[in-house]
Amino acid sequence: MNTANHPFLTLRDVLRFAVSRFNSADLYFGHGSSNAWDEAVYLLLHTLRLPLDHLDPFLDARLLPAEIDAVLQVIERRATERVPAAYITHEAWLAEYRFYVDERVIVPRSFIAELIPDRFAPFVKYPEAVQNILELCTGSGCLAIMLADAFPTARVDAVDLSGDALEVARRNVTDYGLEDRISLLESDLYDALPPRQYDLIVTNPPYVNGASMGALPPEYGHEPRMALAGGTDGMDLVRKILAGAASRLTRDGVLLVEVGNERAHAEAAFPDLELVWLSTSAGDDMVFLVTADQLNPRGK
Repeated sequence: MNTANHPFLTLRDVLRFAVSRFNSADLYFGHGSSNAWDEAVYLLLHTLRLPLDHLDPFLDARLLPAEIDAVLQVIERRATERVPAAYITHEAWLAEYRFYVDERVIVPRSFIAELIPDRFAPFVKYPEAVQNILELCTGSGCLAIMLADAFPTARVDAVDLSGDALEVARRNVTDYGLEDRISLLESDLYDALPPRQYDLIVTNPPYVNGASMGALPPEYGHEPRMALAGGTDGMDLVRKILAGAASRLTRDGVLLVEVGNERAHAEAAFPDLELVWLSTSAGDDMVFLVTADQLNPRGK
C-alpha cells in the first residue's frame, strides 16, 4: 500500500482511521475485543511492537513510512477479510494468559476460565487432593494450562479429535513448561484414553445449534467448523460427554460443561438431571456442573 495516498503522520492519525474503517465495515467483535476502539488499539500496538498497555505516550509519535504501510495492511485485512484479530497477530489472551493461535484452533474464549482461579469452589471440596483432570476438546490447550496452574498436584489429560489443534496446543504447553504435567491425546472424546478415572472433567465442546451456525458473523467462518457445530440442538457432543463421564469420574468427581447460549437445549436434552448452573460474567446460563453421583447414583 502506497503511503503517499494517505496523509497519516502519527499513531493518533492511524488509530482514528482504523476505528472509522472498522465501524464502517460493520465488523463483529467477539474474539478478544468488544468494540472497534479496543480492537484498533490492540492491532496497532501489536503491529508496531509497542507495549499493549501503554497507548498514551505514543499517540503523537511520528510513524515511519514502513510502519504506516504495515498498520494499514493490518487494518485493511481485518476490515476486508473479516479475519479475527487473533489470527492476524497469532496470539490470544484469556485472563492473564497469552496463547499462540492460528486458524487450526478457535480463538480461546471460555467462561470456564473465570471459574478456574477459585478451583470450582465449593463443588471441588478438596482441590489439593485433585490428582487427575481430563479436559475434553482442548483446542489450543488454554484451559488445560490454566487447570494445571490452579491444581499444582494434578496431571492433566487434554484431548482433541483434531491433530492440527493438538499441534497448536503442544506449542502452548511447551511455552508454559508444562510438558511433564499435561498429556496431549488425539482421541474421539474418551475412546483413546488410558484406563483411569478423573477427579475433574472439564470441557468447552462444540455446542452451537444448527440454526445459529447459519447466522454466525463472517469472522466465525475462519474458525474450524468442527470446533463450533454441535448438531441440530447443539448437544450432539454434550450427550456423548455426559454418557461417558459416569464411568470416568472418581467417586466424588465433578463434570463441568460450557454450553454458551444453549441452556434451554441443555435442559431439554437432560430432563432427568438437575444441572447446577454456575455464575459467570455473562450470567448463570453458560456453564453447568454435574456430579458423579448424579450420573451414576451409588447403589445402582
